[in-house]
Amino acid sequence: MTGSFERQLAKDEKAGDYPYIRPKDAATLLILDRAKDGTVKMLMGRRHMRHTFMPGKFVFPGGRVDPSDSRISNVLPYHPAVETKLSKGLKNGKSAARVRAFALAAIRETYEEAGLFVGRKSSDGALRLGAGFEAFGERGIQPDLGGLRMIARAITPPQRPRRFDTRFLAVWADAVADGLPGGTGPSGELEDCAWLTLEEARAKELPLITTKILTDLEERLAEDPDLAPETDVPYYFFRNGAFVRERI
Repeated sequence: MTGSFERQLAKDEKAGDYPYIRPKDAATLLILDRAKDGTVKMLMGRRHMRHTFMPGKFVFPGGRVDPSDSRISNVLPYHPAVETKLSKGLKNGKSAARVRAFALAAIRETYEEAGLFVGRKSSDGALRLGAGFEAFGERGIQPDLGGLRMIARAITPPQRPRRFDTRFLAVWADAVADGLPGGTGPSGELEDCAWLTLEEARAKELPLITTKILTDLEERLAEDPDLAPETDVPYYFFRNGAFVRERI
């Protein structure tokens, strides 16, 4: 199915005569907080202007999957339906560890960029987790994938200087076990982190795909306010010169 968004996205952001680049796995985490009146806010931040990729744009915490993310095993598991969705169409490694790495990358980046620890306090105290999760281990916070829900998947079109195969995940704010003071993480990659409504987020300078994900999220919440793990999600990718939207 192709529409105006897909045509616009195919022309978006720095398209040019670049050689083919294999998309790198990436993951993004939408942390959602629902108020008593039903209004949903989400955590977003502005990318530092020093970045060459999307400087100044407001985004959700997230980033590329690191090799070490696949080596973290002391975690609480996905809901089976979410794991099944994330296991479809793997391109950069086909293993349970790789599927687990999507969520772990999003959780790690959320700590590094926004200072929030998504997980569950362990009664055992300090934990041995692995590279990238030292701060979790010191605080005795075990990464918990059980509350994560898949919202969408999108692959950057060809002829771009950077390409990512991004899984957009969401979790409710009660999954946050702890946070650093100041509202930012140690990497300094995100500035002006804030909880925004959908309307407030749309008023920011956003990447085009983020704008579409906000629409997908709004539609999902209207039909599926609790984000059931079995709900189908959109998958955007480029095929035969056009962007395609399928369902997973």
